[in-house]
Amino acid sequence: MTSITFLGAAQTVTGSKYLLDTGTSKILVDCGLFQGVKELRERNWQGLPVSATDVNAVVLTHAHLDHCGYLPRLVAQGFRGRIFCTAGTLDLCRIVLPDAGRIQEEDAENANRDGYTKHAPALPLYRETDAFRAISQLQPVGYDRPMPVTPDIEAEFVNAGHLLGSAYARVRTGGQTILFGGDLGRYDRPVLPDPSTVTEADYLLVESTYGDRAHEQDDNGTRLAEVVAATAERGGRIIIPAFAIGRVEELIYWLKRLEDERRIPVLPVFVDSPMAVDALARYSQRLQELDPDLQPELTDQKAPHGPADHDDRRAERQRHAARERQVSVFCTERFRTISSPQESKQLTQSRMPAIVISASGMATGGRVLHHLKAALPDARNTVLFVGYQAEGTRGRQLVDGATSVKIHGEMIPVQARIEHVESMSAHADANEILRWLGGFTRAPRRTFIVHGEVAAMQALAQSIHARLGWDTYTPRHLEKVDLG
Repeated sequence: MTSITFLGAAQTVTGSKYLLDTGTSKILVDCGLFQGVKELRERNWQGLPVSATDVNAVVLTHAHLDHCGYLPRLVAQGFRGRIFCTAGTLDLCRIVLPDAGRIQEEDAENANRDGYTKHAPALPLYRETDAFRAISQLQPVGYDRPMPVTPDIEAEFVNAGHLLGSAYARVRTGGQTILFGGDLGRYDRPVLPDPSTVTEADYLLVESTYGDRAHEQDDNGTRLAEVVAATAERGGRIIIPAFAIGRVEELIYWLKRLEDERRIPVLPVFVDSPMAVDALARYSQRLQELDPDLQPELTDQKAPHGPADHDDRRAERQRHAARERQVSVFCTERFRTISSPQESKQLTQSRMPAIVISASGMATGGRVLHHLKAALPDARNTVLFVGYQAEGTRGRQLVDGATSVKIHGEMIPVQARIEHVESMSAHADANEILRWLGGFTRAPRRTFIVHGEVAAMQALAQSIHARLGWDTYTPRHLEKVDLG
């Protein structure tokens, strides 16, 4: 009998990891890290209920660490199978996984050197070499191309509009279709296309990150413009903790657009995240996978020749040039990239008004912590969050009104203004989730609510039942469910 065991993202918003067992084959769909509160992070160190050597394959929905960040650990434990993903996901995993390995090693090194560890010695969860081994096992597959991943399991990727390369995994086995929703993207947003419609599945796993709320209404950049202008008026700096993979692209888009429309003053913009710069390059290389408004159209080359259509061809060339200017936002020299730690340190010490975009997005680690230490005690400055802040993270503490936060073992007072623009989130809100579910032509036998905090899961389950009348279930961590 086929079963799913929920190894992560069960009544929590991180650690996506699902074991599909057909009795003949075992595969993992996603292989993510737990993040946030200590209780969750400690799960990364606990053994899985299945041996890594018994896992035949992994199917990966996208390259965010809460979906792919456990892969090097799995490989270090002996997994030798293939990891199926889209080409865009492969590109981004080549960036994020080695970086995660380096951070694991650096964190252990720092903890041992500075003595803030209860372990003797502190060890990394995995090493950079494990990450490169995991990358060598990635197998890219195009969208909408069914692929056998084991003799009795077939998987297909459907564009989810959440991140470059992001997908739902449509898995077929034993005459049943299981749709692993991954993370669901947004409708009518710049940079990425809308999530693709799916019409049917026997079983569905759907995320619920924002299952209990609606995002702020799209305001054409007004709120962001207000934050930038007000901080510039105070002579302060804007520190934006941003997910290096995904959010930086939209931030650059909006800052460039608001400057071009003269809605914000022109301030120095620094991207202090080598990973984010690498990701921007990958987005530029895969324009065909982005929102249609960012794709240059070459239809003027196909236009018929002759005086009658001269004006039409000239107008088309003008539209093409406008699109090329729009696409150039990802490779513009308008912002300065910070590469070396020394440059980052100099930027942190500077007090000139500027916009600094740095990772990580929930302020859990990375270079942004140094910027926060310098900026938080000064009331002229603003810290602007533009994505989801999970429970137990510094970002969540700041958004919830903390008057001080601990960074590198030191309590830092919070005098800066804290702003949160949820309209730029990459996750669908409750209304968008329901809109996507409305594309189904028949109800799944059961819909599993995953990847959310408990209140959001409960709210989404109630909304689905009230609106669609579907059978929903919220699984517990490590729960095994038979699919029949």
